[in-house]
Amino acid sequence: MNPLYRNDRPGQFPRSWYAASTDIPPERPPLHGATTADVCVIGAGYTGLSAARHLAARGMDVVVLDAHRAGFGASGRNGGQVGTGFNISQQRLEAKYGGALAKDLWLLAEEAKQDLRDFCTAHAPDARYMPGVAHGCYSKAEAAEETAIAEHLATHYNYPHISSLDKDGFADIVKSPRYQGGTLDMGAGHLHPLRYALALARAAEAAGARIYDRSEVHDVAPGDPSEIRTNRGRVHASHVIFAGNGYLPHINRPIAAKVMPINSFICATAPLGDKAAEILTRDIAVADSKFVVNYFRLSEDHRLLFGGRESYTIAFPKDIQTALINRMTGLFPQLDGVKVDYVWGGTLAITMSRLPAIQRVGPNMVSGAGFSGHGVALSGLAGKVMAEAVAGQAGRFDTLNALQIPNFPGGAAFRGPLLTLAMTWYALRDRLGI
Repeated sequence: MNPLYRNDRPGQFPRSWYAASTDIPPERPPLHGATTADVCVIGAGYTGLSAARHLAARGMDVVVLDAHRAGFGASGRNGGQVGTGFNISQQRLEAKYGGALAKDLWLLAEEAKQDLRDFCTAHAPDARYMPGVAHGCYSKAEAAEETAIAEHLATHYNYPHISSLDKDGFADIVKSPRYQGGTLDMGAGHLHPLRYALALARAAEAAGARIYDRSEVHDVAPGDPSEIRTNRGRVHASHVIFAGNGYLPHINRPIAAKVMPINSFICATAPLGDKAAEILTRDIAVADSKFVVNYFRLSEDHRLLFGGRESYTIAFPKDIQTALINRMTGLFPQLDGVKVDYVWGGTLAITMSRLPAIQRVGPNMVSGAGFSGHGVALSGLAGKVMAEAVAGQAGRFDTLNALQIPNFPGGAAFRGPLLTLAMTWYALRDRLGI
């Protein structure tokens, strides 16, 4: 079955709290017939919409094609956490790439957060960007590692926004008996991801981009121009940007070899009222040190939005809710028996190195994917940097392209079985506490 429709109905947003709390615009028409463009962007999520907005603002003619609808995929379903840096620490980046490149990468990641904050202020106040992301640790050793990371960022990157918390200090904010300490990063934040995605689409169109819904790309014929084909139309474009991330079908082998789709799931409780303060005492987001990570925050109407990865196959499990609620009540026993109003899933993408794959996949083709859980800010930056490269300014693209992203062993054909083995092993480690 086509991966685009494996877990979803065409053009229908999932029954999520995000969709229920958003004024979703009418569906845009699909592409019919032939058209031309300077740039064709495949995928109308954060990456593609950011690229389209920046390119259109430069006066380029941009067409965006999405198999479903703008904001339909992970961009409209994720945990809404705007994290600092990349999925691996600056110390590891320094060891792998040297101090100079690590510093350039840090500055780009900081720019990603600032761009997002500025955009929300100007164009998406309803996305309700709020500062603060805590990182919960299950042992004193993990908490010490987080403290060392915070001290390194303060000393070497002039980043003073992370506070270290002991067990009692963390419990003052996050009312779970499980955590032994952690950190609080006030330079990170959280938002309503679907409202942000839809605002990006409006901004891209206001700049002059053309967005077509229900326009699945099934083939890209390289050339100058390239021909991008859908079931009902085609685009001849001088440049192509692949921005489908975990929802991209296997239409480009170099992308498929480096980027693996993986599912994540979220539930939203009924409004908790005064009980919300028994979960979180501040309006922050939280992620923890499990490999199969738990992430959560309160919604504007005081629901707990709780997410975690517990899927070892590309298809969603038949029962998402039971495992997710068990994880939630394992952290917060005080929520045992609470009503859950919404449960949904979505597909993100990871790489072998857990660093984004920003790459050239043809003479006039670039791709941004595999943000590995750090995509809310970094995907928008990737779109911006790919737009710069298309416009002839490739310096910052080359910085991200310098990240070494190995192919998955066996390529796309063996990603699924490898995912099953790896996630089963790491889930077992989480349960055993090793």
